Amino acid sequence: MQLEEILQCQPVWRGASVVQGRPGAPTGFDALDAELPGHGWPAGELTEVLADAKGIGELQLVLPTLQALTGAGQRVVWLAPPHVPYPPALAAAGLDLAQLAVVRPRTRREALWAAEQVLRASASLALLAWLPRLRYAELQRLALAAETGRGLAFLFRPSGAAREPSPAALRLALESGGAELIVRLVKRRGAPAGRPLRLPLRLPAGLPGHALGRSALLPARDGDDRADRRLGVPVHA
Repeated sequence: MQLEEILQCQPVWRGASVVQGRPGAPTGFDALDAELPGHGWPAGELTEVLADAKGIGELQLVLPTLQALTGAGQRVVWLAPPHVPYPPALAAAGLDLAQLAVVRPRTRREALWAAEQVLRASASLALLAWLPRLRYAELQRLALAAETGRGLAFLFRPSGAAREPSPAALRLALESGGAELIVRLVKRRGAPAGRPLRLPLRLPAGLPGHALGRSALLPARDGDDRADRRLGVPVHA
């Protein structure tokens, strides 16, 4: 194998450039695609979304991709979301609710097991997982599972995790910028990113400004499964 071919392999990158490698899944944001290897979300690898505040636009960051996936008949699994997804907002954003599944594990161990199983399952699955406390060895297991399944994997974690080592191929730190989402590329394959990106938050017509912020995830009360039944999507305890 020639040197150039080796450098184009996914596990290898040059420190002074962004390796394009395998094409990624378009994010729906041209400015972000231009900064990512493969011009999109990496398949078969972990993407960490780091933010302390909820409802600042972290879901809008991935909604264009989820719309494309569910529209193509691919399943999206929500694992341990902090609140129950709000179907009207997601449907208005163009997601096919029939392709969404919510898993609410009872323990941390169950959450890690479920994440690994979903990641290993198929390239036609995408995972959104809220796992705030992860050890490096656990991240390694999830990274290996993602490599096996070749699907998309988004881990939502607190901002402080940026100070910890991670095998994730892509790490994004988010801040609220009013009508914009400020995105800082903490880690990507290749050269470090420059200044943070300012991405416009886009709302479907007819929805109030907060509908895809915090209200896209409704608080669920312990012992109350009525919120689960409102989803119209499979929910697994």
